[in-house]
Amino acid sequence: MTAFLFDVDGTLTPPRGIMSKEFRNFFGSWTNTQKGIGNSVFLVTGSNKQKTVQQIGLPLYRLVNGCYQNCGNQLYERNSLVKQSPWNIPLILTIDIMDLVNESQWCGRAANNIEDRVGMMNISTVGRDADNELRKEYFTWDKQNKERERIVGQLSVKYPELEFSIGGEISIDIYPKGKDKSQILSDMAGRTVFFGDSCHQDGNDYHIANKADKHHCVTGWKETKSILETRYG
Repeated sequence: MTAFLFDVDGTLTPPRGIMSKEFRNFFGSWTNTQKGIGNSVFLVTGSNKQKTVQQIGLPLYRLVNGCYQNCGNQLYERNSLVKQSPWNIPLILTIDIMDLVNESQWCGRAANNIEDRVGMMNISTVGRDADNELRKEYFTWDKQNKERERIVGQLSVKYPELEFSIGGEISIDIYPKGKDKSQILSDMAGRTVFFGDSCHQDGNDYHIANKADKHHCVTGWKETKSILETRYG
């Protein structure tokens, strides 16, 4: 028995984008096949339920065995909440983050720099409400200026009890240590295979990728589809 675990942004969909119709049809059929032979398929994402449903659609959301939201701090099965692990965010941390946002050298802000999620928070100097063009501009700028790496380094020193990881094109995920995506592995039976796009050391897929029995670090949904067709068809 194998449990297949999938990140969403950058793995099944473009970052904060909608799953392509072609891949959605393929992935739905592939999931049905895996379930039919006794395997399981789970989604493991840093996003909340609303965003994930927008990206992949409700039928697929209900089809998979379960959807772990907010880096594994919520579990939905067939669209019903099964369990969750809340976290009260320290006020001083919020203040420090807003100071870093205000000090950012990036220009071209959107709204929503801090997003409070169950069991975690997600922050972005450019703003969570940035459109696709602004996201790509920031992502290119950040690769050169490494702002997110700097923020992760600064906050990690001040808050050693917390985990700070880079997610997607514009954001940073924050949660108590041990509450990263790898926490869901204790729920799994059999062999685990993980697919994700942020498996580097500061990425939000790093811990689960290194603790799963096998992982595939992909560059997008087309590579995910190719691997499923050639290795797990």
